[in-house]
Amino acid sequence: MKNYLKISAYALLLLLLASCQDQNTPEQPQLEDVPNEILDKVDALGFNANEVRMYDGTLFIEGDIAIPVSKLDQMKPGQRIPTEEQYSTDNLVAGNPRTINVFVDMPQKYKDATDIANARYNAESLNLTFQRVTSSSGADITIKASPWYYRFLGILGSAGFPENGNPYHTILMTRAYYDNVSNINGLATTIAHEMGHCIGMRHTDYMDRSYSCGGVPDNEGDGGVGANHIPGTPTGPDANSWMLACGTPEGDRPFTSNDQVALDYLY
Repeated sequence: MKNYLKISAYALLLLLLASCQDQNTPEQPQLEDVPNEILDKVDALGFNANEVRMYDGTLFIEGDIAIPVSKLDQMKPGQRIPTEEQYSTDNLVAGNPRTINVFVDMPQKYKDATDIANARYNAESLNLTFQRVTSSSGADITIKASPWYYRFLGILGSAGFPENGNPYHTILMTRAYYDNVSNINGLATTIAHEMGHCIGMRHTDYMDRSYSCGGVPDNEGDGGVGANHIPGTPTGPDANSWMLACGTPEGDRPFTSNDQVALDYLY
């Protein structure tokens, strides 16, 4: 009888563990069908309508830009413009000089990488000063883990562009990709890249993402947010720019001389 009770208790424990795993393991999300009406709007904005993913009311474009469907109608259709080097959006951070407070709600490694990213910007003596704060209260940018479905959708992270003169408020990072990154400077480059979007930087190779991402040439277009050539930067891709559309998580890309010219011109 004692053995039977032990076996029964063990079987019950296994059953409970299996049940807990089933409840805690999210199902792989199913991408939503993007209505033709939305694809037409995306195409009118200059994006490649063949490379749009949608989940939970959000469009994922350019690999790391999240745009709520509800905001599409607020964006003005643009035109594809000639290929140049460094680019900014129409919207930039206002009120310069200004201190940008960055709160990191992630493990220590991400905080250390953010400190490096902040130091890179601050070394340029811009009218923007970046500092990491220990509270979300009053933070201009919060860096935190992305939702669980980012991993299943293959999204490494996301940010956005300035709104109403303020930097975009949130950077989401997919820990399944970045927790195992061993090069802290590579992680800092990724964070600096997303911070670049938050203050109004477009991808350096936005006119031809195949330069850094491979595959078929793809022009991101105006995107309704502007793709303005920054004077003083050359034409043609910049091989090591921190704002290239794609890169490896381990890859360290400090600011190039062209990146520095672009940042100094804007801020």
